[in-house]
Amino acid sequence: MSFTDIDELAVDPHLATVYEHGWQSWSPTRMYRVGESSARPDEPWQHLMRFRPGVALPSSGFQGEGLLVVDPGSGEPSRRYAATDPTLDVPTIRARLEAGRVVVAANRPQQVTVSTAITLGAALEGFGDAHRVDVVRPPPRVWCTWYQYFLDVTEQDVVENLEAIDRLDLPVDVVQVDDGWQAAVGDWLELSPRFSSMRDVATRIHASGLRAGLWVAPFTVAQHSSLAGDHPDWLMPGGGTNWDGRLTGLDLTHPGVRTHLRRVFEGLREAGFDYFKLDFTYTGALPGRRHEDVSDIEAYRSGLRLVREAVGADAYLLGCGAPLLPSIGLVDAMRVSPDTFHPGLADTDPRGRPAVEARAWQQGRLWVNDADCLVARPSFPRREEWAGVVERFGGLRSFSDRVAALDDWGLETVRRLLATAPDPVPFAVLPEPYRR
Repeated sequence: MSFTDIDELAVDPHLATVYEHGWQSWSPTRMYRVGESSARPDEPWQHLMRFRPGVALPSSGFQGEGLLVVDPGSGEPSRRYAATDPTLDVPTIRARLEAGRVVVAANRPQQVTVSTAITLGAALEGFGDAHRVDVVRPPPRVWCTWYQYFLDVTEQDVVENLEAIDRLDLPVDVVQVDDGWQAAVGDWLELSPRFSSMRDVATRIHASGLRAGLWVAPFTVAQHSSLAGDHPDWLMPGGGTNWDGRLTGLDLTHPGVRTHLRRVFEGLREAGFDYFKLDFTYTGALPGRRHEDVSDIEAYRSGLRLVREAVGADAYLLGCGAPLLPSIGLVDAMRVSPDTFHPGLADTDPRGRPAVEARAWQQGRLWVNDADCLVARPSFPRREEWAGVVERFGGLRSFSDRVAALDDWGLETVRRLLATAPDPVPFAVLPEPYRR
């Protein structure tokens, strides 16, 4: 992949900053001092799953996917380098410091627009306004199984917490079953032995006056799934690793894949689910040859449109692990960070804070920002810190605890944060990192 220099500007080496926007929900996104270099993956699987697959990273400096902003730190305007149409083409944009000047390069310079703004924050807001969707729908308030039960969730766990939500009159709109209900990733028509009927689960949720939500990784296939063995011609290689094995993506242009996905999502909607957390969707945009000769982004967007058609315009779609700019206009909400924590890592700093803050400008412009679930039980040592992040930057409010495990602080915090979910409009105050 070749890069062409497109601009350079003088900067204050002590005060200048660079905003680097990552490819997908889990990609690093933040501001850096101009003399730093941004994060790099340690392992190949991390590149596949946290950065942009098929796109190399420079040894130093910065690399944004479709968006990069430089604040020269000299009092001069910030300069924004951005995809002309991020729903069609997302160029890779690099910046490097050379002798007191920042040199900016792109792999497809004809697809990059260069503009200025008074501040870095204004540059980001301007990009958001330029690509603002017509309607950003108010999000529901959600209880999610993931951070309490992980892959071991059972049908009884859902029922127990549904009853507790009802008994305590918590302000929840959606009860969402996360990963673990399906037989395998890719096998969405078969159930885990811990669930007897997803239709019955949805019916039970509806009986409490709530909406039924479901986690699905629609474009991802685990190597041990039945689908991988039955339809190898549907697969796109190079999806990373999880669930104790390799992952592949689906060729979203293949007629068989499209028929299969439509059947899956029409069936889930008919069973009573109308809130979908679409996870690991980066695999729908993996580089490679497809059945039809279209770009990775065109294939990805065609898959999201198919899901929307199958579940109906009134269903609520949350993207996660999703290519951000290519998703504009096709999801209602977007995870803007990696997971809060992984099993066995609950004592570490909440992992998503830098990206949540740096993507705050997207709220109410491109979608509703999902900062990830509040975890409010006493066993999560960072719960107060993370509650503060969710309160400030969480557009979509959700929590993921066994309700019975919440103490007085946890219950009060859950109740307060769900009850005060913000309207789906841009956040009024830019996050502190923009004002270094």
